[in-house]
Amino acid sequence: MKFSSPLKRGRLIKRYKRFLADIELADGQIVTASCPNTGSMMGLCSPGSAVWVSESDSPTRKYRHTWELVENDLGKGMALVGINTGHPNKIVAEAIAANRIGKLKGYASLKREQKYGKASRIDILLEDEGKGRAYVEIKNVHLMRQPGLAEFPDSVTARGVKHLEELGDMAEDGHRAVMMFLVQRSDATRMKPAGDIDPTYAEALTRASGRGVEVLAYRCEISPEEIWLSKSIPVKIS
Repeated sequence: MKFSSPLKRGRLIKRYKRFLADIELADGQIVTASCPNTGSMMGLCSPGSAVWVSESDSPTRKYRHTWELVENDLGKGMALVGINTGHPNKIVAEAIAANRIGKLKGYASLKREQKYGKASRIDILLEDEGKGRAYVEIKNVHLMRQPGLAEFPDSVTARGVKHLEELGDMAEDGHRAVMMFLVQRSDATRMKPAGDIDPTYAEALTRASGRGVEVLAYRCEISPEEIWLSKSIPVKIS
């Protein structure tokens, strides 16, 4: 996924009201940027952190800037981390279309945001006359507390638990059901559920896997110009 124009570098002053952040750009200008992330962003909101923002020229936008990336160092070198939860579906869809996800190759059609389950929408629905249907739910991952170990979620997510239960229903109905964790950072080598943050979600993931839901995780390569899905990493399901 390419950004429409190169991102601008700045320094985080503070994140507040969850969806806003004050940022000082490299030229000294201070802007209020939208923060498209509903989670806690644990470890990624320290004042003074180097961040990257996109800018829109839309006259209907209240805030022209959007916080996209933050630099994070856990002692193994600086890594760029994508915090915009609006991007993963597009990144995964592009990767499937380019045949970069081996386990999701060979489907004739790809549709996004399709209704299913109990008044929900699946992020990606793959269909093929021979293969049948594959329901793919995508979660953005950026939490890392130990070098190399990505975790999800970074805050309690009842919605995430609901999605796992509905994926389990699809698997038991005879369809493929896939939980895809997209790790928006290039320094991840493995992943696990953050059971200390949301034990209910960790239990739901174990239960969903037992019902036939496939669990995949891929990390990304990130630059101020683009983000792309790069390679699979193992997931430890407790």
